[in-house]
Amino acid sequence: MSIMVTRSSMPKLEDYIEEIKPVFESHHLTNMGPVYKKFQKQLIDYLEVPELSLFANGHMALEVAIHALGLRCESGEVITTPFTFVSTTHAIVRNGLKPVFCDIKPDDYTIDTGKIEELITDRTVAIMPVHVYGNLCDVEAIDRIAKKHNLKVIYDAAHAFGVKYKGIGAGNFGDASMFSFHATKVFNTVEGGAVAFRDRKYGEPLHELKNFGIHGAEDVTEIGCNAKMDEFRAAMGICNLRRIDECIAARAGAAGRYNERLGNVPGIRLCTPQKDVLPNYAYYPVYFDECVFGRSRDDVFEELKKHDIFARKYFYPAINEMTCYRGQYNRNTPVAHDVSQHILTLPLYEGLSQEEVDRICDVILG
Repeated sequence: MSIMVTRSSMPKLEDYIEEIKPVFESHHLTNMGPVYKKFQKQLIDYLEVPELSLFANGHMALEVAIHALGLRCESGEVITTPFTFVSTTHAIVRNGLKPVFCDIKPDDYTIDTGKIEELITDRTVAIMPVHVYGNLCDVEAIDRIAKKHNLKVIYDAAHAFGVKYKGIGAGNFGDASMFSFHATKVFNTVEGGAVAFRDRKYGEPLHELKNFGIHGAEDVTEIGCNAKMDEFRAAMGICNLRRIDECIAARAGAAGRYNERLGNVPGIRLCTPQKDVLPNYAYYPVYFDECVFGRSRDDVFEELKKHDIFARKYFYPAINEMTCYRGQYNRNTPVAHDVSQHILTLPLYEGLSQEEVDRICDVILG
């Protein structure tokens, strides 16, 4: 039987049916209805954030957040990481901004805060760090840099749902944080996303921009888009939120078994747990050093595939090496390049059994 790199967590069918009954009764399918508002309140409570706006997907949440924070500028630059999903960079570029790529740390793959300041110019308007695989960026150092240079900070927190640092939810750092609720994530609404923020002044522009820029009943004051979350996805979110702690615990069990089997193998490097961070076990990344291990990342990838086990080269290639961006922006990011060539995320999801983890490890170590 095939083992995929991920499998979506889902509630019991009867639970979902019960949650969408009011939608069928009211015929209120979208436009920030009662189920949306119920889900929004529950997420604010769970993530322990002051404010939150829901979106149809994580990408549009990030794109609109940039716009809502007033960062759109033809000559503006945003310092970010090349080791992320391409959506991060697309959101910057589609807002008319220039991404400036900062290299990453070799241990947790987040942005190297020691290299940010040398990239700041008079055109820099923001920093957009990415919490990678559930590993949190150095939020304290980023905060100091941003305050020193009067820059906005928007976190791509697509991988960080439920993660906490020193007891504080990941959505409380920076000016805004984007969460993705895509089907492949720890928590999903099938498709969906959210922007968490602290300053209430961003609430109105976020709300209006995702609804075509409509202001009031009879005017449109901004060139917006349609990025609203509908009632059915909000209902799925409500159902999945009830069992998110159970889901994370199951993923932790599978990750623990991987650690037992792969933790002391020469040539295999795993992520070290971060100090003061409560993790969510979003992904299980493994760095393969072929000179020591004897096989490359690509060799392992192909061998797993022969056994109907589908891992993922995530992220590969680095963003500044992709066709759509190659040659346009800086590529002085050797660590990101190296990691993208050697990292493989192994299957990890709620229903992954210990026996299946052993099957995967047997192929890797065989």
